[in-house]
Amino acid sequence: MRAPDPLLSLRLSVAYRNNPAVLRDLSLQIHRGEILGLVGESGSGKSSLALAILCLLHLKGAKVQGEISFQGQDLLRKTQNQLRTIRGREISIVLQSPATSLNPALKIGVQMEEAWCAHAAGSKSERLAAIRAALSSVSLPHDDDFLARRPSQLSIGQGQRVTIAMAILHKPSLLIADEATSALDSITQAEILALFTRLNREMNMAILYISHDLLSVAALCHRVAILHEGRITECGSPEAIFNRPRHPYTQSLIAAIPNRPGQPRAHAESLVGHL
Repeated sequence: MRAPDPLLSLRLSVAYRNNPAVLRDLSLQIHRGEILGLVGESGSGKSSLALAILCLLHLKGAKVQGEISFQGQDLLRKTQNQLRTIRGREISIVLQSPATSLNPALKIGVQMEEAWCAHAAGSKSERLAAIRAALSSVSLPHDDDFLARRPSQLSIGQGQRVTIAMAILHKPSLLIADEATSALDSITQAEILALFTRLNREMNMAILYISHDLLSVAALCHRVAILHEGRITECGSPEAIFNRPRHPYTQSLIAAIPNRPGQPRAHAESLVGHL
């Protein structure tokens, strides 16, 4: 029986004027309903890859070569008008800080209405129903009082849940979470990881989870890809990556997990055992 085609398949090279080899013939696939973790040190090109998938790197003066096949179509061959119908609807992104993702001057309800109207029509009652459903799906209040709040009136955890609600408003096939939990405290981080797991299960939504935190990746992801010097050096199940790393760079990452109370190195293996 023929295996299903991946949701996203890419082979990319990315260069900036002052950094000619950010990504070097990088190859990656994400399947429908899969959570793929992408791990790499700061400056390894993780965020460049996320923006490349959204075809936004030209705004940073980058040169992108290769192919990004999403649902069988090469995104690099699309016009900007065509891409606007895909970004936010078929592919969405959640960034590290809700403070930079949300407009501080606008009420939450207004921002969510704008996100809805960018890709869908319908009556006001239909918009509100969709917005309330999205907020409910991320365990946030959805009454008029909450919709009237501004970002400054939310906790960081609530703000990040709002950005996730906006990202899933149109039930995208692929959600990119770029360091989406790194600005959160450990309790809120665990809650967001559980939320991603539930959204993946209930919506069959593929997630590209970009992080430098190996333990959260182990707890959440079905597969893990290691990014080093612009290439994927290793990709496999969390169990294989943590217990049988092959590449020297991956071995050094695993060895660097601190052996300290509350976060022992063995905790990574115990997380893998609960996937």
